[in-house]
Formats: sequence, C-alpha cells, structure tokens
Amino acid sequence: MNQAGKEDAVGVRMLLVVAVALVDADNRILLAQRPEGKNLAGLWEFPGGKLEAGERPEAALIRELEEELGITTKDSCLAPLTFASHAYEDFHLLMPLYICRRWEGTPVSREGQALKWVRPGAMKDYPMPPADLPLIPPLIDLLGV
Repeated sequence: MNQAGKEDAVGVRMLLVVAVALVDADNRILLAQRPEGKNLAGLWEFPGGKLEAGERPEAALIRELEEELGITTKDSCLAPLTFASHAYEDFHLLMPLYICRRWEGTPVSREGQALKWVRPGAMKDYPMPPADLPLIPPLIDLLGV
C-alpha cells in the first residue's frame, strides 16, 4: 500500500505521448480536432503523437508535425514546458508538452482533422481530452490570455 492507503496499480500500461503547442506571431496556439472514427473523436488537442520504439520525444514531434501538418522544425526549436500525467481506465498517459515558435511551412490538415488557432485563454471553450486540461494554465502563464 502507498502512503495514502490505496493499493498501487500493478500492471497498468504506461503510454508515452508527446505534444506541442505551436505558437504563432499573435501568441495563438494551434489545436487539432480528433476526426471521426478515432478514440475521443470531436475533442480538441495539441498536435503530437505516440513515440515509436527507441525514438526521442523531440524526434517524435518532428516526425508527427510532418505527418499530421506538413511542417518541419528542428530540435532547437522545441522547448519543453510542462507535462500531463493522467490515469485513463485501461492505461496511464504521460504527455510532455513542448512549445514551438519556429517552423517551416504552413500547417494544413493531412489526417482529416479540423485545425484552429486559439488564444490561450479561449482554450477552455474547446472540449479537450481530460489529460490535456492541466496543460492550459502553464500556457496562459507563459503567453497570457
């Protein structure tokens, strides 16, 4: 038992997903809406995705941004900001969030997802997965509303 008197979860699958807050010149953040047919469809999220075996988080973001949005960036343009740790019913999600202000190309939907540039203070108006919600206050602290 842990200090709180609850049994620690045994055998819970840990899922590492990396996300990025793309910030434009007007301090807006790009959100993507999960398309129909995917888990949590219709919810808004930060671009990113699962790490492949042996992949560094920064490399995963660079790959995901190219695949999902058709943009390119470099390790030096990705700055870690915060992370989310969230227990879903059948797995535990650990999600580092990076900030990126410099990339090449214009983000376009390559996987059927809607895209929207949103002010940090307005993100609460977009339904998001539970794991993403704690990432909003650090973005507001950094960028303002």
